Amino acid sequence: MMMIPRRRNEFDLFDDFFRGDDFFPRREQSLMKTDIKEKGDKYIIEMDLPGYEKQNINLELKDGYLTVSAKVEKENNNNEDERYVHKERFYGECSRNFYVGEDVTEEEIFAEFKNGILKINIPKKEAKKELPEAKKIEIQ
Repeated sequence: MMMIPRRRNEFDLFDDFFRGDDFFPRREQSLMKTDIKEKGDKYIIEMDLPGYEKQNINLELKDGYLTVSAKVEKENNNNEDERYVHKERFYGECSRNFYVGEDVTEEEIFAEFKNGILKINIPKKEAKKELPEAKKIEIQ
C-alpha cells in the first residue's frame, strides 16, 4: 500500500489506511498535529503533544483502529484577584483514530514520548484480501 499526502478535495489513499482527518473536529486536529512517514517495513506516526504528561496519554488498539487520546487538566488556581484577559491554551481531552489494519497486534506497536512528541512505530502489513478489479458499467 502506498501513502500519498492529502490535498484538499481530492481522493487520498491516506484515508484508506489511516482514518483520522475526516472523522474528527478541526479543533482536535489542531491540538494533535500529526506527521506520518513510511520507512521500510513500518509506518512512523509523530504527534505533537506539548504540555501533556506521559501518564495522561493513552494508546488503544481495537478492531484495527489505533486510538491516541490525551488529557490536560486545568491548573487549579483559586486566586480571586486574578482573571484571564485572553486565553488560548487548551484543557481537557482529545483523541485521534488511525486505521492500522486488523492484523496488527499491540505487541508489534512501539511508542515513545519525548520532548512533547509522541512517536509510534507500526509495522506495515499487506491486506489479506485483494480488492476486486474495477468493472465498467454501461449506461443505458
